[in-house]
Amino acid sequence: MKNNIFKFLVGLTLISNCSCTDSEALYQAIDFVFVGEYTQGLEGPAVDQNGNLYFVNPTHSGSVGKIDIEGKFDLFIEHLPEGSTANGIRFGEDQEMFLADYTGHNVLRVDLETKVVTVFAHDSLLNQPNDLAICCDNRMYASDPDWKSSTGNIWKVENGVFELLEGNMGTTNGIEVSPDEKTLYVNESVQRKVWAFEIDNQGNISNKKLFHQFEDFGMDGMRCDQNGNLYITRHGKGTVVKLSPKGALLKEIQLKGKKPSNIAFGGFDGRTAYITLQDRGFLESFRVEVPGRAFKEN
Repeated sequence: MKNNIFKFLVGLTLISNCSCTDSEALYQAIDFVFVGEYTQGLEGPAVDQNGNLYFVNPTHSGSVGKIDIEGKFDLFIEHLPEGSTANGIRFGEDQEMFLADYTGHNVLRVDLETKVVTVFAHDSLLNQPNDLAICCDNRMYASDPDWKSSTGNIWKVENGVFELLEGNMGTTNGIEVSPDEKTLYVNESVQRKVWAFEIDNQGNISNKKLFHQFEDFGMDGMRCDQNGNLYITRHGKGTVVKLSPKGALLKEIQLKGKKPSNIAFGGFDGRTAYITLQDRGFLESFRVEVPGRAFKEN
């Protein structure tokens, strides 16, 4: 019953924001919700199993925002623990929220009911855990860029421990796992390259291959849909690109803002893309054909 009400409400929202048919409305960016005075760190969108959208740093660094299924924006967490600033967000199988804490060198865990924040994993050797990918019973992967030197690493985070998987890369940023959980994608913002690694049964990676390379502008967060297409935010260009599972450029979606930082899928059917931007007070959204990888209908 709860899920049916949710579908009805989101359906009304979509209809009110677009007078055209669903097929005609695909890939057309609209203003989703105004969240006030943005910060340079507006990032990390992720959707819980009830359809609520969360993101970081909407009003100030160290905050976590929430937009509920009726489109109401509020602060979910006003201040993270001292010394912590979040970037990427992911939800585990039991709906615990995980945050990449780039100033505290942590992955933080948040209880959605109590809002209690604890340290799930910490390692001072990281430059800055930037974005997260999750699969396989809460196994996570963290990108770890060093922006000053234009280098970066990839870490596995499992059972509360960081393990270095790949070092001496470019500026690792967006990170995602394929729907079959056999491929890890990582992009390098400064080098404009997207890499694909094979994932084994223990979560280790190998056989690094160039998946796609861009000639201009940087990249930020990215997500897969359930068909394995990869959506990447093009920071500075104001677009989101859709790549096929083979790395071919299928589509480029024009946004209103120029600095998209990350993307997540949600809505009543998992086919609404939500985009955080760092040059506007709005989150933007657009519709797609195929639900996001993480979407599970209740």
